[in-house]
Amino acid sequence: MRLSSKLPDVGTTIFTVMSRLADETGAINLSQGFPGFDPPEALTDRIHWHLTNGGNQYAPMDGTPALRQVIADKNLFFQGRSLDVDTEITVCAGATEGLFSAISAVVHPGDEVIVLDPAYDSYEPAVRLSGGIARHVPLRIDDNGHDFHPDWQRIGDAINRKTRLLVLNFPHNPTGAVLAEDDLDTLADLIRDTRCLLVADEVYEHIVFDGEAHRSLLSHDELWERSLVISSFGKTVHATGWKIGYCAAPPELTEEFRRVHQFTTFSVSSPMQHGLADYLGSHPGWCRDLPAFYEHKRDLFCKLLEDSRFRLRPARSTFFQILDYGGISDEIDESLAKRWTREIGVASIPLTVFCETPFTGTRLRFCFGKDDATLEAAAERLCRL
Repeated sequence: MRLSSKLPDVGTTIFTVMSRLADETGAINLSQGFPGFDPPEALTDRIHWHLTNGGNQYAPMDGTPALRQVIADKNLFFQGRSLDVDTEITVCAGATEGLFSAISAVVHPGDEVIVLDPAYDSYEPAVRLSGGIARHVPLRIDDNGHDFHPDWQRIGDAINRKTRLLVLNFPHNPTGAVLAEDDLDTLADLIRDTRCLLVADEVYEHIVFDGEAHRSLLSHDELWERSLVISSFGKTVHATGWKIGYCAAPPELTEEFRRVHQFTTFSVSSPMQHGLADYLGSHPGWCRDLPAFYEHKRDLFCKLLEDSRFRLRPARSTFFQILDYGGISDEIDESLAKRWTREIGVASIPLTVFCETPFTGTRLRFCFGKDDATLEAAAERLCRL
């Protein structure tokens, strides 16, 4: 039987490719974005309690009430948005499912969706599977080649009567860029008289450095009315393998989101939800303290590379550091990342795979969310180059 693929040009994601190569070669894996340490013991204790005390059957489709309340409390504290736990919050199977369900819920055949390059690789496939057309707009790079920022002029030029959705990802993976104070007002001006909705990938919302604020679409009254905001507990509690995220959206958009969500996954692991609700409810300072934890990791990694030939600007958010290898090689980033994984034993992620038209030059992404010994060993190898 001959099968006609819906995604004929989509191969295995770069994260799987690089992690597999790291495993095969025994390299230090600074490619895929997973922390190198366990979740808090108090959290796993609560999950174990629910595993052994009857918390193992289906959770409600929209999430356990206790976890939805924790999400509401958290967003009220950080973004000043009072969310209705019944009509505006849905727990989903990680941010990837949340993003897929959100895009699928609002994009119809022929709709255009703007994504900002470098764009996380799950966005466009979801658009195409819904019959939509992805329009890529590159982020603007400053004169030093470091700071990625929305090019509002080009975004405005790309919006037309077919534009149904703009996908935003800030704090930005893979570059660590964050939005400036006036960006949300600028965005509101651009889309005020359009039919454009917004999906915001905000999974690194609690990992922003140097005293900067995360500017969520939740915090802006006008933008909130047309937004589906996706976040994840995986990055927040060092447990990416649990795949628990959530979508916050106004009631009408939440209703459409749930129409899809109920058939992509229906409900999410019950003991995990109960345990997260218990832990975050009794440790409200966890999210407030998280930036300092990862800022230490960033500072250590950057300091260890001071004597290397890489150029860098310390990341402003996420747990990824961009290194410019232009002083070492002019090789294409994807082939170089694979070669260095084999030859020096450090795996990274190339940036050009996230771009329709490569424009990121000689840059690789390294995950510094690892224990200090791992970062020291990786940096020692990188400094030999």
